[in-house]
Amino acid sequence: MQLISLIVNGSAVSVTADGDTPLLDILRNHLGLFGTKFGCGQEQCGCCMVLVDGHPEKSCCKALSTVAGKAIATIEGLGTPARPHPLQQAFLDEQAGQCGYCLPGILISAKALLDRNAAPSRAEIAEALDDNICRCGSHIRILRAVERAAARLREGGTR
Repeated sequence: MQLISLIVNGSAVSVTADGDTPLLDILRNHLGLFGTKFGCGQEQCGCCMVLVDGHPEKSCCKALSTVAGKAIATIEGLGTPARPHPLQQAFLDEQAGQCGYCLPGILISAKALLDRNAAPSRAEIAEALDDNICRCGSHIRILRAVERAAARLREGGTR
């Protein structure tokens, strides 16, 4: 067991845990951040996607020790019900989710894309979301939602 410090959604936190503990376990079971989901547990579906220093990473198998001192952003850090991030609003507007289980990971991946590319093509959006699986088949609406959010952000929306 060791004390490991990180920055989660802009706040400094320290946890005492085994360094091999998956980051997802720490987020959900130690920090109470339930938005990031457990999907396959094998880094294949993207439900557990978070941003680590701005880069999308799967958290289900990522050892806590590998993110010590780094900035972690989860879906809870993206927006609020009262003030959703433009991505979240676009997903609502496009009705881009059915069950919604995959959406936290998809939104995190889309955020990483839009942070580095303000005007992605549909092919670039599809490529950025390639590691995220939506079993409900909302793919076309998801692509439209990311395009809508990109347009809003270029018009001056908040990142």
